[in-house]
Parts: sequence; structure tokens; C-alpha cells
Amino acid sequence: MNTLLLLFSLSLSIIPFTLCVPNPSRILSSSSPVLDINGDKVQAGPNYFILPVIRGKGGGLYPSNVKQHNSTCPRDIIQETDEVQQGLPVVFTRLDAKKGVVRVSTDVNVRFYTPTICARETIWKLGAYDDKLKQYFVVTGGVEGNPGPKTVGNWFKIEKFGSDYKFVFCPTVCKFCKVICKDVGVFMKDGVRFLALSDTPFKVMFKKTF
Repeated sequence: MNTLLLLFSLSLSIIPFTLCVPNPSRILSSSSPVLDINGDKVQAGPNYFILPVIRGKGGGLYPSNVKQHNSTCPRDIIQETDEVQQGLPVVFTRLDAKKGVVRVSTDVNVRFYTPTICARETIWKLGAYDDKLKQYFVVTGGVEGNPGPKTVGNWFKIEKFGSDYKFVFCPTVCKFCKVICKDVGVFMKDGVRFLALSDTPFKVMFKKTF
């Protein structure tokens, strides 16, 4: 997906600019369903591994504390270096917060499933801009649900990418917020594969666990 349209800061300041956003229920009903590796519809609620389509370039995703963060819970999102490692599964939450099919081009929350004290600390969000690396990273620590200006950084979309899928950050949960729209890819630093905004999308597939 091309780097977008409206580049802005995530300060969430409200300005007199309106995005035309269709009714969420209409989007959910009209968009194509996301399919897993078995051809079944991906659902909000069950757990799925996010796995790379291209072999030999790492495995699944998991939360970790590689950088120095002021948090006891892991904040970085890392791709396994070994392709046989599937990482941690994720749970999707739809914009309307209902159970059901996850659909292409609709806003979703993504949360790592982990039975620890950090279970509710693993929702994906767009991190602050890293001035040193000139890079936005996707991290954990977001808020699930409550779509609007205060949570705009916590919503991602799944888009078709050939016969497979990719994640994009381009939330439409706030009518007046200026947002970055860009693919989610992998940023390599010191041998670690960080999830980050990128011009090269991370081509993925979904494997249901339970």
C-alpha cells in the first residue's frame, strides 16, 4: 500500500477536517471475509497465529522487551528468527465489538493471547515516532475497543495482498483525526526483526489454534 495521503502527527488534535466514514455495520457486511490457511473465515474471538507467507525469513510474532521500556510488560513486537516457531497467537476484536467474521479493509484491534498478568497489555498500537531511527514501530500497550480519537492508534486493517494478506495502519475510527496510512512490515535492527510501518508489507497468513 502506498504511503498516504495524509501524514500527520498522532497528537490527536481535532481540526476542522472531516473524513467521510461509512457506517461501520455497512462496512462489515459488504467487505470480503478474511480467510485462514484452511479457507475458513477468520472470526473475532478465537486465536490465530500470524505467520509469514514467504519461507526462510522468520516465523510468527510475539511480544518482547528488546528496547528499554518503562514497563514490566513486553512492548516490542518481534518476528521469530526461526521459521518453525509460530510465536504467540492473537485475538481480533471487530469495530462493532461483536463476535463474527473479520473482514478485509475494516478496523480491528489485535491482541496477543497470553495467560499472564500482561494479558490486557498486549493490544497492538502505533508507537511514538523514533527520531533516531526515523521509524514508527508497532508495539503493545494499546486499548481494546472504544473507537474514537483517544484510541485511533490502536486500530489496524487486514488487506488483500495478492492471494494472501497484509496489515495496514490506516484507521477510520475518528472522523476528524489526521492519520498516517502505511503498510505494516518488518524493520531489522541488530539482527532483531521488529514489526513497524514500512514501504514493504509483511505478507501473512492466519492459522487457527483454538
